[in-house]
Amino acid sequence: MIAREWKTSDIPKIAELEKQCFSDPWPEESFEGSIDSPFFYGILFEEGGQVCAYACEMVVFEDAEILNVAVAPSFRRQGLGVKLLLALEAYAKENGAERLLLEVREGNVFARGLYEKQGFSSFGIRKNYYEDGENAVVMQKTI
Repeated sequence: MIAREWKTSDIPKIAELEKQCFSDPWPEESFEGSIDSPFFYGILFEEGGQVCAYACEMVVFEDAEILNVAVAPSFRRQGLGVKLLLALEAYAKENGAERLLLEVREGNVFARGLYEKQGFSSFGIRKNYYEDGENAVVMQKTI
């Protein structure tokens, strides 16, 4: 398994994995729009041409906002989520960020636990943030 930065040609595979992992997936066009930003950073794990996991963020001044973290169901519980978060943090720090931010579904206990183990703490709620009306927990980590 190799880790590498995203390429534009990866977007269809990333969008497909997004659909497998989330009830409200980003459309392919959203990834295409994001990857063109000079503030964007995306990393993925690939095995045999298959995207197994990916994550991305926007680093703007002192803040890095984690946009997406996803691991294919068959590759979960292998530490890929932690490796993705560490890569995002390292990139953010190298590019001047002092804080990581993210939103996570209030009911996604597994993801929230992963973030907490990595040093994130909750500091707010965004009411009805998701299309289905679920709240988002806003989390942050000082780096």
